[in-house]
Amino acid sequence: MEPLRDDDPKEIGGFTLVCRIGAGGMGQVFLGESAAGHQAAVKVIKPSVLDEDTRARFLSEVESLRTVYGPFVAAFVGADANADQPWLAVEYVPGPDLRTLVAGHGPLPLVETASLGALLAEGLGTVHDAGLLHRDLKPQNILLSPYGPKVIDFGLAVLAERRTTLTATGFVVGSVLCMPPEQARGEQQLDRSADVYALGAVLLFAATGHYPYEGPTWQAVALKIEDPAVAPDLTDLPPELAPLVTDMLALDPEARPTLAAVTDRLVAVIRGRGLTALQAKRRLADLTPKISVPQLPEVPAPGLRAEAEAPVYTPAVIDEAATEDDEQEGPSPSGGAGQRTLAQGSGEDDPGAGAAGPETTPSQPGNRPRAHGGVTAVRPSAPLRIAERIRAAYAREAPF
Repeated sequence: MEPLRDDDPKEIGGFTLVCRIGAGGMGQVFLGESAAGHQAAVKVIKPSVLDEDTRARFLSEVESLRTVYGPFVAAFVGADANADQPWLAVEYVPGPDLRTLVAGHGPLPLVETASLGALLAEGLGTVHDAGLLHRDLKPQNILLSPYGPKVIDFGLAVLAERRTTLTATGFVVGSVLCMPPEQARGEQQLDRSADVYALGAVLLFAATGHYPYEGPTWQAVALKIEDPAVAPDLTDLPPELAPLVTDMLALDPEARPTLAAVTDRLVAVIRGRGLTALQAKRRLADLTPKISVPQLPEVPAPGLRAEAEAPVYTPAVIDEAATEDDEQEGPSPSGGAGQRTLAQGSGEDDPGAGAAGPETTPSQPGNRPRAHGGVTAVRPSAPLRIAERIRAAYAREAPF
């Protein structure tokens, strides 16, 4: 995260901007805070790229996010694609992206990688159920939170059934390192298997720190992806994951497994290590470093002094005058100056202690202390105890 710059906007769409949290090809992403205190990631389109095609792509992003729901997809918050500076607000996820995590801490262990893949497969399933393809799944678009991974950035996603100039033949949409061969060739007819391939590339990166194909330029990488004679680099991939990742990276889209099959096979890997899917998810969450979320400076309310001088309310204290009364009646059984724990309370303090029976002390038979977690309280003064006995006796005899 970086502080706001002098030329950054201070407010967008009702969100007060707090700091910069990232940048992409289409614009800058800020951490914004609504009037009610809700934080969101606010993407603002760069004025330098604000042309007709960019606005059309942004409109597609807004429409896509409105239809996608699920625990592993960053939720849509709001947008205005027709503003002078188009903006989009989505759920803010206080965690690193997968590429940053692997770069800083190394590849993920086997179980955590399998859990990540299974959760992402479910997340992509919600995208596909909405009639969408992500088309740009990559480590940078996967955020890790304490509650699981989140798929973000549908800026290059399009409706699966749409065929617009934005996806015309020869126009490559997405990041080439995780791109299937049909997409690298600029083919128009993509289906869900394209996202399955990208997920396979993400799993390979999570487990090894490298991609299936790499090269000095995106054109060089694309040529390798399209060449049937060049096999993907699976170096250092755990053998338990190799068969699945190989299937997911198949050149033929029809040969790739479905997302449901991907989930089942990854859960089988987890169970093979003697863990449940939930236990694996918790281990994945434990790897996520905690991030301190910046906030707007606090503004003290008018008319209130810092460090108010009002006495602190202590619910356990019943009557501060009890100390004097207890000193007059005799020493406290607990050895304190009129104080004891409620767990040591006697029948005197019980509203059900009747006036007709003799008073008991903690040493007498029949006295049953009440457990209240050992909270220290001050005994009520004698007049209060007498009044309480009268009230309890009346309550027992009342006909209603």
